[in-house]
Amino acid sequence: MAMKIRLARGGSKKRPHYAIVAADSRMPRDGRFIEKLGTYNPLLPKDSEDRVKIDIERVQHWIGQGAQPTDRVARMLEAAGLREKSERDNPKKGAPGKKAQERAEAKAAKAAEAEAPADAPAEDAAAE
Repeated sequence: MAMKIRLARGGSKKRPHYAIVAADSRMPRDGRFIEKLGTYNPLLPKDSEDRVKIDIERVQHWIGQGAQPTDRVARMLEAAGLREKSERDNPKKGAPGKKAQERAEAKAAKAAEAEAPADAPAEDAAAE
């Protein structure tokens, strides 16, 4: 059975509150889980100690049993000092999208057109 340590969403609309749970990876996000390991409240300030609460001993137990934390939970565990910080690589993150690239090319072409006629009269005047 593939185990995950992940977030299960609770709370009302626009007021999220998450439970950190150990669950079978085949179960739905907010569905059945095996054990609740902590809570996460994203509405609290980042420096608040109540923002993330984790039962460290139980998390270590589940990791020892082979459970894999999701990316978000792994970051929380890194902040708590339970995991070493992993190197993340997303080279496409900073690249502009297709529409933005098209707009930039159009802007560059328009600027080149504006410069070309402006340079031509100056050269003619210098030749005379």
